[in-house]
Amino acid sequence: MGAGAATAFALQPKQKPNVLFLSVDDMNDWVGCLGGYPGVKTPNIDRLAKRGALFTNAHCASPLCNPSRTALLTGMRPDTTGVYNNDQWWRPAHPDYVTLPMYLRKHGYHAAGAGKVFHHTSGFNPPDQWDEFQLQEFDDPWYRRLEWYPWVKKIPNPPGHPFNGIQNFQGEFDWGVLDRKEEDYGDMKAVRFAGDFFQRQHSKPFFLAIGLWHPHIPMFAPRKYFDMYPDPKLPEVPENDLDDLPPMAKKFAAARRNEHERIVKEGKWRDAVRAYLAAISFADAMIGMVLDALDRSAYGKNTVIVFWSDNGWHLGEKVHWHKSTLWERATHVPLIVAGTGVNAAGAARKQSVSLLDLYPTVLEMCGLPAKKENEGESLVPLLKSATAKHRPAVSTFGPGNHMVRTERWRYIRYSDGTEELYDNIADRNEYRNLAGDARHNALKAELAQYFPKSSVAPAPERTDYDFDYRTHTWKRK
Repeated sequence: MGAGAATAFALQPKQKPNVLFLSVDDMNDWVGCLGGYPGVKTPNIDRLAKRGALFTNAHCASPLCNPSRTALLTGMRPDTTGVYNNDQWWRPAHPDYVTLPMYLRKHGYHAAGAGKVFHHTSGFNPPDQWDEFQLQEFDDPWYRRLEWYPWVKKIPNPPGHPFNGIQNFQGEFDWGVLDRKEEDYGDMKAVRFAGDFFQRQHSKPFFLAIGLWHPHIPMFAPRKYFDMYPDPKLPEVPENDLDDLPPMAKKFAAARRNEHERIVKEGKWRDAVRAYLAAISFADAMIGMVLDALDRSAYGKNTVIVFWSDNGWHLGEKVHWHKSTLWERATHVPLIVAGTGVNAAGAARKQSVSLLDLYPTVLEMCGLPAKKENEGESLVPLLKSATAKHRPAVSTFGPGNHMVRTERWRYIRYSDGTEELYDNIADRNEYRNLAGDARHNALKAELAQYFPKSSVAPAPERTDYDFDYRTHTWKRK
């Protein structure tokens, strides 16, 4: 899309819209307006959907935190950057990349942020991205013990830790109620940053990125959110669900299988589902606080709101926990765009879209020149009309493993050439792999044209560098 395409949203310099870039972590489609879980309580996300464009078929560029966020914020696919996992820094591999906050700063915006926007460990959030930034505050001592977080105060485990009662379990995979007030949870620090920011006078248009940790593990929340779900429903997992999958798919599903088996063996599956729901509702409450603070401020009528999650989350589906698969549960995410420039508010957009599309979308909505390197496609036509056309979303997990999603179909091809195909209208839970049915060969060929033609080699791992947090510099070992 050329620079001239921005004219639809071009405004006088002093009238350029502000942007609230509001995100959550590991939130799948268990959201009221998406219908992923019956009875989930997300009133604030739901009211935002009514005042904006709800993308009911949005997907991450990669089903893992760092590659997803790197793709979104650089505008480049994982198969272009080589950032496929959580242990690859994007900056030393691509020092010339201009991220979304950097681009906006270069074009007159004040860029501020708090919480988890880029990946959360040290080195992923270079200070030159922002005019001001408040780093993530964690609830779990597990994070405070690691050298990955040099900005936090090291504290011992509190009494009762781990709160889920599973001894000698995976470090961060905990859940429960902390002995503290709601306002003292870590994410609330980012919420307060937003409220204080909105009360200030800003001479420039602003880009404010607020990244909430919830519902990412550890799933900690105040008691009242757990009380909302006294009898949670477990996901349906047929015994033969993995039988028709190729070996690569089974390998992805088996990753960290021991955690699923331990949760089930200890009788904690329902408790874990309850904790995830509680963490979602707590995140929703904090989203409401940020939205209310914006509406009370002088900027409520001239601010674009972009709400997104970086990837989905399995809760035992396909006998798998976490993300890191190319199925609907891991790639499908909530996405809402509201505020200045959105027509047909409240109308769902059913077209398949990608988080990779957000970089060019924000630029066009702000009346800024398009960035030719961006590999996403602006969503502005869909913001103008709920019936506009849009190319299908593609998600990548590791070199050569790709998924393309249309309004009806999900087609997965792995690096060894094996495949999966699902009719997501007739088979929402993706129980039946249709890839071996010759009647779908033409369909697979049509969908395959959207796959990347090649995948670059993985970028260096963090262990390949000596990193100095004080100067934010890297040196190859």
